[in-house]
Amino acid sequence: MRSTGDEAANDEIESSEHSLAPAAEAYTSAEASVHEASVHGAAAHERLVDTVDAPEPEGDRHDAHSRLPDAKGPLSAPYTWLSIGMFATIFLAAFEAMAVTTIMPLVVRDLDGESLFALAFAVPLAAGIIGMVLAGNWTDRSGPLPSLITAAALFVVGLVIAGTATDMTVFIIGRFVHGLSGAAVIVPLYVIVARAYPEALRARVFAGFAAAWVIPSIVGPALAGVVAETFSWHWVFLGVIVIVVPAAAMMVPPILRVRDLVQGDASVPWSLGRVGWATLTAAAALAVSLAKELDDPWRWIAAGLGIAVAAFAARPLLPPGALHAARGMPATVAVKFVVAGAFFGSEVYLPYLFIENYEMSPSLAGVVLTGAGVTWAAASWLQGRLTHRVSDTRAVEIGALALVVALVVVLAVAAFTLPPAIAFVAWALAGASMGFMYPRFSVSVLAQSKRDEQGFNSAALTISESLGASIALAVTALVSSAVGAGAFTADFAVTVGIAIVGLVIAGRVRPPGAARG
Repeated sequence: MRSTGDEAANDEIESSEHSLAPAAEAYTSAEASVHEASVHGAAAHERLVDTVDAPEPEGDRHDAHSRLPDAKGPLSAPYTWLSIGMFATIFLAAFEAMAVTTIMPLVVRDLDGESLFALAFAVPLAAGIIGMVLAGNWTDRSGPLPSLITAAALFVVGLVIAGTATDMTVFIIGRFVHGLSGAAVIVPLYVIVARAYPEALRARVFAGFAAAWVIPSIVGPALAGVVAETFSWHWVFLGVIVIVVPAAAMMVPPILRVRDLVQGDASVPWSLGRVGWATLTAAAALAVSLAKELDDPWRWIAAGLGIAVAAFAARPLLPPGALHAARGMPATVAVKFVVAGAFFGSEVYLPYLFIENYEMSPSLAGVVLTGAGVTWAAASWLQGRLTHRVSDTRAVEIGALALVVALVVVLAVAAFTLPPAIAFVAWALAGASMGFMYPRFSVSVLAQSKRDEQGFNSAALTISESLGASIALAVTALVSSAVGAGAFTADFAVTVGIAIVGLVIAGRVRPPGAARG
């Protein structure tokens, strides 16, 4: 039985640096909870109300929730400013994530850091693993407000460091800080929804979170490119600060008004062991990224050792059997690890490919991310309508196959300098493949988890995603450095190989003894 504070507060938090998973899964959860009472809706409701809803310090939990004020919607009184603040915070986190992918080629060129391109993405992903675990534990002990304020403040500090950096080392330090805090800031927001909003509004709040993630995926990349071209890439980071501070500030008074509902439980112990394993996992993942700086054969030896240490350290953070993709729920976590690595390991190189090899402007190169964001959201909506016709396993198999096809086409574009429009279409297919299968990972895991393991296993999905993307970026950088700088063909060849592994093991998502369908 796993019941530490982290496990409850980390429930269903998707914080990948580039991920639209919060949009897909939150949207699907909101839809399913009001559409035919599907399995996903039932599980999501139970998860948010019971698992995240930590024990009340005083009185009965249900009595506490009966004191929640009625409201017509998330934007009506008394939730107006709290909802706006949370939506704005999610929006800005998503914008920053998508914007960085578009402008990173300009950053590394300006700071003479081409060799650290992949590391600049891997660092915040690895740091996010630590941030999620630490923020979850702190939120359960002290309530969401202290961790939220601290994470928001650190997020601003990270933006300042990155936005004013004059060399690549300082920039990466900034990426670490706002990667750590960006993941941590999401945790208390989810807890606030579960504790401070009445049950009837929760699905609508999460639908708002979905919109707050989808919109930046549509406008963020191109807007970031325009800002970088018109002013400087520095202002893509510094400009976000202007909105982050008031967004965080407007949440404080409403939270204080319901502090009796959101306060933590000081008896919850600090989970130092779990934080320690998360830190070791992140450090090992970053060590793999740095291995490429060594000479042969030491780079390969160091990378192999780093991956082995990361796998060992991640074991306490993942369900038993995940590392060897044991059939059922452990394999579901493993498949998400693999497909996240394939997709996000490719995504960061696409704008770079278009800017370097096709001489596109950053704003135009970022359009490829916009297309994937739209198709991700559309496919997520579609799979939510097919809950009873397409099983979780089949949805994952379809998505994994589509992802392989899309990445093979992207590889062909890079290898043979095909028209970039082909890659745009292929990446739209890749986005659709992720949107179609990503929500089903949560559905499958929750359906196969015992009640007291739902929080732990849901958090494991988040950790597997961040770790998979971080390791994939490290391996692409390692292989690319061995082939030659700017070898986009090598980068995409690696991610195609990773995607094929995901396709091979996708069928293992099916629980033992379950019929095909």
